[in-house]
Amino acid sequence: MKGKMIKMSINSQLLRQIPKVDELLRHPRLASLSCQHTILTETVREVIDSLRQAILAGEEPSIQPDSLCDEVERLVQKKTTMNLRPVINATGIVLHTNLGRAKLSTAAVQAIQSVAQDYNTLEYNLEKGSRGSRYSHVEQLISKLTGAEDAMVVNNNAAAVMLVLSTMARGKEVVTSRGELVEIGGAFRVPEIMSQSGGTLVEVGTTNKTHPSDYVRAVTENTGAFLKVHTSNFKIVGFSEEVSLEEMVRLGHERNIPVIYDLGSGAMVRLEDYGILDEPNVLDAMKSGADIISFSGDKLLGGPQAGIIIGRREYIEAMKKNPLTRAFRIDKLTLAALEATLREYQDPAQAIQNNPTLRMITATMETLVPKGEQLLAELQRTCDGSYTVELTEDFGQVGGGSVPTQMIRSSVVAVEPTLVSPDVLEQRLRRISLPIIARISKDRLLLDVRTIEEHHFSYIAESIRDCCQK
Repeated sequence: MKGKMIKMSINSQLLRQIPKVDELLRHPRLASLSCQHTILTETVREVIDSLRQAILAGEEPSIQPDSLCDEVERLVQKKTTMNLRPVINATGIVLHTNLGRAKLSTAAVQAIQSVAQDYNTLEYNLEKGSRGSRYSHVEQLISKLTGAEDAMVVNNNAAAVMLVLSTMARGKEVVTSRGELVEIGGAFRVPEIMSQSGGTLVEVGTTNKTHPSDYVRAVTENTGAFLKVHTSNFKIVGFSEEVSLEEMVRLGHERNIPVIYDLGSGAMVRLEDYGILDEPNVLDAMKSGADIISFSGDKLLGGPQAGIIIGRREYIEAMKKNPLTRAFRIDKLTLAALEATLREYQDPAQAIQNNPTLRMITATMETLVPKGEQLLAELQRTCDGSYTVELTEDFGQVGGGSVPTQMIRSSVVAVEPTLVSPDVLEQRLRRISLPIIARISKDRLLLDVRTIEEHHFSYIAESIRDCCQK
């Protein structure tokens, strides 16, 4: 009982010593803090309330002003830091879905800034002095690059597929191979998109084998389309067979049935020239004669998130009149970035040089090893004995659901901390002002230079040194 009374007395003394909100706000450290006064006041109240609750719970927290200011500053920084913010991608995964997929080119970023800061020609025709179409900014450019009759753009490829099916197959049957009924990501599945679009899915073949005769047998008077889906995020190997796009087009055109191709990743250059195999090309797909093709803007195209639809004008004109088009339309910032990205493709060599996605994917060991040596030198320069570093080789990925079976050889700097564990180091790097996202393998932190910009090397080296401290 006596001990309990002493404890209560200590708690009472601590409660009386808690500074008032106004007192803490007048502390020199907080008075000079650059943030909105309402946020600062709110945070001070939260810190004081938390302190009071800790004391009432029997704890003996520090009530020193400097300690309280530390907590206030930490919370204020958290509240005033953007949730959506840049990070350094050191994983070696070029199209990292969780990290925003494709990095935009300088031209695309400048285009976004120019239309964001001023009024613009989003739906205004300068020549006629009247209302225009937002699709006109890119549709002719896309048609020129792909050879398509017409083109339009929506906010992502899942929306593109739904719009295509809703326009071309509502109330009709759509024949699709069982081996192509993929889950796009985030539980969005082809059968569910089909159902939402108003079409009826007709599955043919088996998971591993589908023959041309399977499509032929499935045709009825209510068949609205043949749908081919590129299984970009997985690969069936072994005892397998699929109907090629060219064969499907032949079957469809013989029976006056339109062929829809969900291409997915949207490569506009021939990546096989750079050792990236098994990834279809938009230009080759157009040559097949498919009636409608859809693909993403933020994957192998290396642009902003968008769903690009190309093909026969009669179908695309109908899609533009579909009520879903307004719900799926893209905004001015996406249009600006997409137009700038596409303009660079008018010169494929320029696109590979200027488009970060293409530049990273096509980088060779001849350029990556010197880049790794440069990062290694920076880490050695800042090293204070809290870690060791080694230049080695490892494998990254294209990412974004593209080329799932192929790994990309790369140059990697392996960091082995001596005072903390690799897990602790990885966690600390995620919590700094410009977070560094890396991966751990064999008890070492790996920094893959394929996805790191050289101007970040000094920052990475200094951050590694600071985060390796005990």
